[in-house]
Amino acid sequence: MPQQPARKAPKDPQAPKAPLLTVTADALIAVDFGPRTRSRPPGPYRRLFAHPGARAFTVGNLIARLPMGMFSVSAVLMIAGARGSYALAGAVTATGLAATALVAPWTARLVDRYGQARIAVPATLFAALGNLALLLCVRHDAPAWTLFAAYAATATTPNTGGMSRARWAHLLKGDAESLHTANSFEQAADELCFMLGPVLAAFLCGTFFPEAGTLVGVVLLVTGVLLFAAQRSTEPPPRGRTAVKSPLRAPGMPSLLAVCLAMGAVFGSTEVVTIAFADAEGHRTAAGAVLALQAAGSCAAGLLYGRLRLSAPAEYRYPWCIAAMTTLLTLPLLAASLTGSLPLLSLALLISGMATAPTMITNMALVQQRTPDGRLNEGMTLAVTALLGGIAAGSAIGGWMAEHLSPTTGYGVPVMAAAMALLIALAPLDLRVGDRAAADHGREQSSTAG
Repeated sequence: MPQQPARKAPKDPQAPKAPLLTVTADALIAVDFGPRTRSRPPGPYRRLFAHPGARAFTVGNLIARLPMGMFSVSAVLMIAGARGSYALAGAVTATGLAATALVAPWTARLVDRYGQARIAVPATLFAALGNLALLLCVRHDAPAWTLFAAYAATATTPNTGGMSRARWAHLLKGDAESLHTANSFEQAADELCFMLGPVLAAFLCGTFFPEAGTLVGVVLLVTGVLLFAAQRSTEPPPRGRTAVKSPLRAPGMPSLLAVCLAMGAVFGSTEVVTIAFADAEGHRTAAGAVLALQAAGSCAAGLLYGRLRLSAPAEYRYPWCIAAMTTLLTLPLLAASLTGSLPLLSLALLISGMATAPTMITNMALVQQRTPDGRLNEGMTLAVTALLGGIAAGSAIGGWMAEHLSPTTGYGVPVMAAAMALLIALAPLDLRVGDRAAADHGREQSSTAG
């Protein structure tokens, strides 16, 4: 018998009719329109800011950090413009720097103990009141001693860069490669803020009124810290009172802080000598742009350094970074002494600045490694305090050299300071290598015995 065709099941009249063509987003993505290309994997900085909350606290921190490069310049322009004395203006800012060196580590210790938001917000508000008091004292021709007292009150300004690095260390615990990228970004941010801050302060004070730089700086500082502190999900937990020893007593920390002091002398002397050199050449207004080029070179090098995958430990890279910085710092000395050309000096400063960020990044990485648990903000603030002390000393020595000898001779000061930093970094190197080798040997013996 011939085989009957299979009957189709009767259709349910109530069933919805199937569309003639269904197109979904997944189908569109899956359509092959030509040769398939693989998307590039995200770069280290994109992976870094993919962490929840990272972008939010970074934006707030950058807003709060920008005024750090504005306040001293604004204070000098405001006081010198009203009182007609750069000596008084310099003395007031030096007093604020000395007060910060004393108060900042104590503020950072409280941040570690009780939390960033709980301490940073009131400390910032107190510092903002100090800046506003300085503004009012200058505006209303108060006695000179009130200027010193008001500016000393700004010493409670928290180390926002240190708090940001502490958040990255908390978020990226155990991920050394990402932490290296984060430290590189933070150093580049430091360079950017200290490059733009003085320019913005000078523009505001010169374009509007002498107090404009301080006023805008206060608004940015308070706004940034409030935004930063509001991101509680990324805040490291407070450690409370601990029996952990001070970072000053941690192995290797004194030599790191001594290097920071010498590097601060590099920065301070370079700034003063460059201003003096440009003034001697009749281009004093161009000094800010010349120094900005040096900061731009450091910023670019920091971002590039953060993209590198480094296998060698930080303590091995450290002396090489300082040696490169010492070598490149001879370029401004040669450009000033052999040519006397400001454009060539600018190019030399741009190139020499490229070794600054890698050195500072490696330095901060070692500070993080050697700071005891629960004292990270304090350890990094001690490093910043050492830098500020070195900047003050370098400014004084560089200024004396430029005035009593010549600005060209003054470029020898940063070279000597960098060489001193290299000697300090090399001094304990053999001991560190020996300790590491002994520790590795002990671990091998333990594993063999096990």
